[in-house]
Amino acid sequence: MEFIDLKAQQKRIYSRIRERIDNVLNHCQFVMGPEIYELEQTLADFVGVRHCISVASGTDSLIMSLMAHDIGPGDEVITTPFTFIASAEAISLVGATPVFVDIDEFTYNIDANLIASAVTERTKAILAVNLYGNCADYDEIMAVSDKFCASRKADGSTNGGNNCIVVIEDAAQSFGSVYKNRKSCSLSTIGCTSFFPAKPLGGYGEGGACFTNDSDLAERIRQLRNHGQEKKYQHSRIGLNGRMDTIQAAIILAKMEIFPEEIEARSTIARYYTEKFNEINSRMPNAVITQRIMDYCTSIHAQFTIRIDNRDTVRRYLDDHGIPTAVHYPIPIHKQAAFSTVKANCPVSENVAHEVLSLPMHAYLDVTDIDNITKVVADALLACR
Repeated sequence: MEFIDLKAQQKRIYSRIRERIDNVLNHCQFVMGPEIYELEQTLADFVGVRHCISVASGTDSLIMSLMAHDIGPGDEVITTPFTFIASAEAISLVGATPVFVDIDEFTYNIDANLIASAVTERTKAILAVNLYGNCADYDEIMAVSDKFCASRKADGSTNGGNNCIVVIEDAAQSFGSVYKNRKSCSLSTIGCTSFFPAKPLGGYGEGGACFTNDSDLAERIRQLRNHGQEKKYQHSRIGLNGRMDTIQAAIILAKMEIFPEEIEARSTIARYYTEKFNEINSRMPNAVITQRIMDYCTSIHAQFTIRIDNRDTVRRYLDDHGIPTAVHYPIPIHKQAAFSTVKANCPVSENVAHEVLSLPMHAYLDVTDIDNITKVVADALLACR
């Protein structure tokens, strides 16, 4: 059994991927070829925003989003400690300081009710992460931003509005999800995503994108991804080499043709997983906790992650029965050695990190697979009692 079955997907669309790659090999525009601009328009239309800027990785999309807002040394960015390190890493790489706010116990996203108390005069951004594909509560997060922006304008500290708090949507795991009838990557000033191969929409290497309706912001990011060039050999800002390869764009274009169908398949699989775990909980109350998806959200389920007691024992049991698993994430970022100087009080994150277990999740799982997985989980839990 595969944790993520990229081979099944490739078999389905191999001819289209081969055709797309061959087109790139024929025109030889391996950097910023026509597929780049076709993909950007396709993705912008899918999300429902004016601008998509493809970049070299999801991490680069975060770095450039911060750089485009002139966030750097002396600034603070509020984020979550319960995610992959790239979110906080990007903040540190631009010289700013990550400020960790704990998560909600059931959605695993940043707790919007705790953000305001973490804001200081140095706060320049809120970087919210959509964990496992489930969107954070952006209306509440944007309300915090709007409140402090209005307050700073009222006391004259904004220098024309530059000190307002920007909200960055880290949608590395949620491309294809929906929040209150709006697509992920369109929920704040700027959305950032990743096309790492394991993502619901992934390339065959690194890749990412930024999304925005702000034309000036989009132009800054286009410059940043290309060494800060405004025109060839005219550099208006310090940038980096952050361009997506044309071959990656070609592959993602081929995958976009079936992506809506895969979204539906992932949703069906997640519902069936949840039904089976509800059955287990009817026999063993509260044995399995699944991620809460609010009624106004649909999740792409980048991971299907449960919370259980005796996680490591259960994981070994599944491994013995040929079922691959992963832990996303075993150590919160504020407990990582790289962030040992950052002080944070995030007990929910620490507790959840000891209990989460991600199960196989992809669009090509079938009912028999899920029946087998959930039965083995139930047997493991029963053995631990």
